[in-house]
Amino acid sequence: MAVLVTGAAAQGTAAQSQPQPGAVQSANKGQVQAQTQEEYDAYQAIKNRAQSPEEFQKSVDDFAAKFPDSNLRVVLYRGVMKSFQQADDPDKMMAAGLKVLAIDKDDPEALIVVAEIQEEHTGPMDLDREQRMDQAVSNAQHAVQTIDTDLSAPAGTPPERLEAYKRYLRSTALAIVGTIQYKRAQYADAETTLRKAIEADAANPDSVVVLRLALALDQQQKYQDALLQASKAVDLTKEDTDAGKAARTERDRLVIQTGGNNTPAKPETPTTGAPTNANAPSTVPAGTKPSPQVPPATAPETASPPSH
Repeated sequence: MAVLVTGAAAQGTAAQSQPQPGAVQSANKGQVQAQTQEEYDAYQAIKNRAQSPEEFQKSVDDFAAKFPDSNLRVVLYRGVMKSFQQADDPDKMMAAGLKVLAIDKDDPEALIVVAEIQEEHTGPMDLDREQRMDQAVSNAQHAVQTIDTDLSAPAGTPPERLEAYKRYLRSTALAIVGTIQYKRAQYADAETTLRKAIEADAANPDSVVVLRLALALDQQQKYQDALLQASKAVDLTKEDTDAGKAARTERDRLVIQTGGNNTPAKPETPTTGAPTNANAPSTVPAGTKPSPQVPPATAPETASPPSH
């Protein structure tokens, strides 16, 4: 699903009143297109030059400074996001996402990238932890609201492919919110949101999200349902992966907790202020977290030249 490229599109000149074939469009922002030949040539020069992520970012920054009103800036900074994703540099990836949002505050892909990095790279001892978590929730919820109205895609993208990508984005955004609710010990809310995340892309369940749902249920002493979800997470993972090991540990613990026959053991009396199940894992291992996702092109394939 991540092969849906949100870069600008096809070359050639079309009538001004008609969208050019392959040009990037969103539901309410229309076609992404160069306004002048100079802008188009500068864009093409960036696209056609092999560059490191840092060099690519510098080229895009220079382009944005020279053409401060160009709507191709969003396209290019999305490419920078992907470039730093491939380089495994979340800080610079987030910086590129913030530049996209400074230009278009409703871009759902950038909202999700920023929210996911805020959630994954905020530690329990960070002084601004709660503020960053609040920002992540706000960004993820805003992405859910804008996926149907502001997601850019190449014109001519098959509707089923676009809808599949929307489902993936919606599921990812909801999973971010549910994960933060779990970290805040809001287990009932986390259960509800994580179920919605799984349902949003039911044909492609994420094993980490399923495992988090099992943990949220476990913390509420809903052991039978937790075991069911943990078993699903086991089925979705390989034994030698971090997610697989965590899923199997949780499933085996729940088998013991339920007496080995899906019959809930007598609930433990929780200590005030403590988790309802002190033996349950408190978090999914860091290595099992999904990576932030953006479309895969380091730079957009092509851009529409100015209309004449």
